[in-house]
Amino acid sequence: MDFVNAVILGIVEGVTEFLPISSTGHLILVEDYLPLGGTKAFADAFMVIIQLPAILAVVLYFWGRLWPFGKDKKPVPTIRLWFLIVAAFLPAAVLGFLLDKTIEKYLFTPPVVAAALIVGGVVLIVLEKIGLKHRFEKVEDFKFPSAVAVGFFQCLAMIPGTSRSAATIIGGMAMGAARPAAAEFSFFLAIPTMLGATALKVLKHGVSFSPHEWALLAVGSVVSFAVAYAVIAAFMRYIQTRSFIPFGWYRIVLGIIVILTLLF
Repeated sequence: MDFVNAVILGIVEGVTEFLPISSTGHLILVEDYLPLGGTKAFADAFMVIIQLPAILAVVLYFWGRLWPFGKDKKPVPTIRLWFLIVAAFLPAAVLGFLLDKTIEKYLFTPPVVAAALIVGGVVLIVLEKIGLKHRFEKVEDFKFPSAVAVGFFQCLAMIPGTSRSAATIIGGMAMGAARPAAAEFSFFLAIPTMLGATALKVLKHGVSFSPHEWALLAVGSVVSFAVAYAVIAAFMRYIQTRSFIPFGWYRIVLGIIVILTLLF
């Protein structure tokens, strides 16, 4: 059953990582009912480390956009984009390093996840109803102050259930990006952010997993990669013509279900 649970958690990670519905929140809720064998430290590490294959899916899907060199390609805009991503990454890198233990100790609970899901859902719906005006269509048009501002929005995702992608997409749209540009910037920003989170978790817990635990990580990682790639492709097609309102309602309904489950 541990391997079945690892597959299910890999699917959950792949589906939810880049949708604005909170992968960490979903993993906390699902792992509560489908626990992995081993220690709590391994379970916590598993939920972070299987994000790494999802990031590899982003790199593979957007490789043509992210690699600055190639035939008939001007490297300067792509290199500038990477500097924008690094600038946006710094706020979460600093605060995440300082607050990691506190957040893990006090906030990784179903009530916090439920509250964050509902609040985030309301914000998504309100912003879509307001209809934020966008000033630019391409992710390369971000300015450095706007990128840093999105980085501070990303810090809100340290609260499980908030959703890193939701926070950064909302931040990008608030800075004037069109929906597809905000989503792309969110995907690109995920690369250093989740690499940093994985490295921090590995440094914290080490790599002294048992062979069984390594096998669980391998299974969850393969599933996470495959599912994440498919979801990224589908999501990028979706946001060309549709809004985030369905994701907002999904968050609200799920948050209410979690609260009812806790109460009854």
